[in-house]
Amino acid sequence: METWLKEEFALSEPALWGLHIFAIVLATAMISSISRWVLRKVEVRTQATKNGWDDILFASIRRPVRFVIWVMGLSIALQVALEDNVTGLRDYIMPLRHLGFLIGVTWFGLRFIEGMEKRLFHRAEMGETSLDRTTILAIGKLLKISVMITTFLIGLQTLGFSVSGVLAAGGVGGLAMGFAAKDMLANFFGALMIYLDKPFKVGDWIRSPDKEIEGTVEDIGWRATSIRTFDQRPLYVPNSVFTTISVENPSRMRNRRIKEIIGVRYADMKQVQAIATDIREMLQQHKDIDKKQTLFVHLDSFGASSVDILIYCFTKTVEWIPYHGVKEKILLTIADIIEENGAEIAFPTRTLHVESSPEIKSETKPQK
Repeated sequence: METWLKEEFALSEPALWGLHIFAIVLATAMISSISRWVLRKVEVRTQATKNGWDDILFASIRRPVRFVIWVMGLSIALQVALEDNVTGLRDYIMPLRHLGFLIGVTWFGLRFIEGMEKRLFHRAEMGETSLDRTTILAIGKLLKISVMITTFLIGLQTLGFSVSGVLAAGGVGGLAMGFAAKDMLANFFGALMIYLDKPFKVGDWIRSPDKEIEGTVEDIGWRATSIRTFDQRPLYVPNSVFTTISVENPSRMRNRRIKEIIGVRYADMKQVQAIATDIREMLQQHKDIDKKQTLFVHLDSFGASSVDILIYCFTKTVEWIPYHGVKEKILLTIADIIEENGAEIAFPTRTLHVESSPEIKSETKPQK
């Protein structure tokens, strides 16, 4: 081919050299376009199947394959351009080609993991898997870290560095780095404990009686947990804090409690028993009260200005707003029951008893 081009077109060496490079780049572009067309056709076919994993596979592999094709084509073109190897740069082409291929594989792995996370999120929302969002995020992050560390070590080996030497150096400096990054390591292991013990997950409402921490969990990272407080402020808590404090998770309540003390006037003492009985029957028949939980209504104490009745029960709902709606209806019904029994709700009063003083007899002098 070279001889024919020289004889037929009388091409010089530089022109022939440029033609070779042009042909390689053109062939690379054609192969990239063909691969793109083929992968699109296959992806359309896979989208018609019920299995979603093949969709993730071909959606993840499309761009990395084109990247690898261009890396291979450009490295071959560069190899032709540096054919004389005067500067010695040609010796680096093969390691760079391997490194480009490794980057393409890593890119595919990370895209596949992201697609896997999205699919598992969807299945978790539909109730098709027992994994929650926090567990899926933890698995995804661990897989990504594993892929990146593996890529880094293989890349060092590809570029000619001794991996064993790097690991040995890391072992020598590990102690110093451990002291310098002890807070970072504490946060990392704190996140690991959160993922393993699962005291809370993304979307849970949590609070701590030990610190001023309360809000909805938005994200659990390897260093800090992001919490959105009820006044919509973002709060970032280092994960190591959760290993030393108590955490309450109200999102996992099975019921919400209604505990109220209703005061009745001392003047209505005779109606207290009837009032307590009517309130108890009302709660036992209420559709929003869980009868399987503790429920009682009894005279609790004699207060300073009232006879106090303790009302104790649990609602079926655990949601904050519906709970207050149920509680409001129950309290208004209790007010009606007290009124129907001819009594009144007490308010702070004070009765003053004044004792009558003895009469003072005045001595009258006889008139002259």
